[in-house]
Amino acid sequence: MNCALLIGRKGSKGFPNKNIQNILGRKLFEYPLLAALKSKKISQVFVSTDCPTKKKNITKYKKITLLNRPKHLATDRALGEEVFQNAYFQIKNIISKQERKIDLLTLLFANAPAITTKMIDKSILILKKNKRLDSVVSTSVYNMWSPLRARKLDKNGLLKPFVKFEYFGNPKTLNCDRDSQGDVYFADMSLSTIRPKNLENLSKNLLPQKWMGQRIYPLKSWGACDIDYAWQIPGIIHWLKKNGIKKK
Repeated sequence: MNCALLIGRKGSKGFPNKNIQNILGRKLFEYPLLAALKSKKISQVFVSTDCPTKKKNITKYKKITLLNRPKHLATDRALGEEVFQNAYFQIKNIISKQERKIDLLTLLFANAPAITTKMIDKSILILKKNKRLDSVVSTSVYNMWSPLRARKLDKNGLLKPFVKFEYFGNPKTLNCDRDSQGDVYFADMSLSTIRPKNLENLSKNLLPQKWMGQRIYPLKSWGACDIDYAWQIPGIIHWLKKNGIKKK
């Protein structure tokens, strides 16, 4: 069976209560949740959270199982991979009691609403068709955010390259014009459909999002990102409207 798992905690220092912000008549976390619930390829939806408001709102939906999110995994220091892994083993235990097994697991973030049921279904089909893949991950494609343009501060507070230019080739011939760099693929956190083995042993997988495994297929999207700041809200409203989401 295919399952979906949504994670989200109540605490956020940069954008307090971000996951329960009202966007077009729904709370932010309801968009990924509804996308999973509407999928005919998802048999069961699980939610791992420590947020009382989310729990209260989630109870109105059928086909959802609430999981316990331990306190040590509900801090700003907890890694997403650790939260996913903890929830996965809870799900595995629940499913095994039903004498069933998890074939694929779609991972969702409560603060990543740029997701549709169509995207979920497509990711599942791709992963079922190609047995060599470890995951299918939504990626927003840009050509303006090349690593060549990234900077960080040195000890004097001045800008310097985030990554040494030599890494990209001959510094004398490099061009930072966006059209010359080609597309840059960002895992936008909207969706990761994975094989359970990825969470069975995280140590073998690629950084920085170990739950994705090693052989990661991009599901192309645009303009998506996980919401961490209030200024991102207008952008996500634009994305939702462009994808046919109307105000409730």
